[in-house]
Amino acid sequence: MQPIRANSILPARREDIELHTADGHTLVGELALPADRPPVATLICLHPLPTHGGMMDSHVYRKAAWRLPALADVAVLRYNSRGTSSVRGRSGGEFDGGNAERFDVAAALEFAEFAELPDIWLIGWSFGTDLALKYGLDPGVRGAILLSPPLRFSEPADLAAWAADGKPLTALVPEFDDYLRPAEAAERFGVIPQAEVVGVPGAKHLWVGDAETVLDEIVRRVAPDRYPLPREWAGEMGQGDASAYADRTVAAFKDVPR
Repeated sequence: MQPIRANSILPARREDIELHTADGHTLVGELALPADRPPVATLICLHPLPTHGGMMDSHVYRKAAWRLPALADVAVLRYNSRGTSSVRGRSGGEFDGGNAERFDVAAALEFAEFAELPDIWLIGWSFGTDLALKYGLDPGVRGAILLSPPLRFSEPADLAAWAADGKPLTALVPEFDDYLRPAEAAERFGVIPQAEVVGVPGAKHLWVGDAETVLDEIVRRVAPDRYPLPREWAGEMGQGDASAYADRTVAAFKDVPR
């Protein structure tokens, strides 16, 4: 048995994918599947604000793709929203402040549908939580899990739509978040009867040092019989190159206005 570390890569079937939006852009992404069996659930990852360093390789999503297919039999679909770049490449189009990004979310859902991926959950982080709230009420979506939701681009009507629909919604809120902390989050999400607000002690907006907690909470909801995740692995294990992300440090977020 070897400990699973920050840059550990566990076995999976990984393929580079392209998403094609209704307004004519090509988005780059990756689909990671369990190595030798079908997935029990699917995560579509909506990343943080791209103008301040957010991308498909933001660390929680990178670790999800590197670990969850092996540890939880969960498929992980990540993509760069329009105008966003990472090691995988640059997606077409330009950042549109959460407006035209609705086509990006729709393209990811369409891909998942045609690939017959099961039990689809949206995982939004920061800016990605607003995309999930605004554009995630698709018939094929099982529910959504929100990481550090700022409720910055979404509107009361979006929350009302989730309340009326009844799909499961969980918000993981850091104790020391820069935008929305647990008590206020509980009040604002209180308009959605089925919403679950989980305050995470000691955590901050970027979840540095808390990725394992986040992945555990995600798996607890999308594949509960795989919870809690093991911290060791007996099989093949690769190592990712953290230096590839050196230009996307947490410092990129320091000037995001509250």
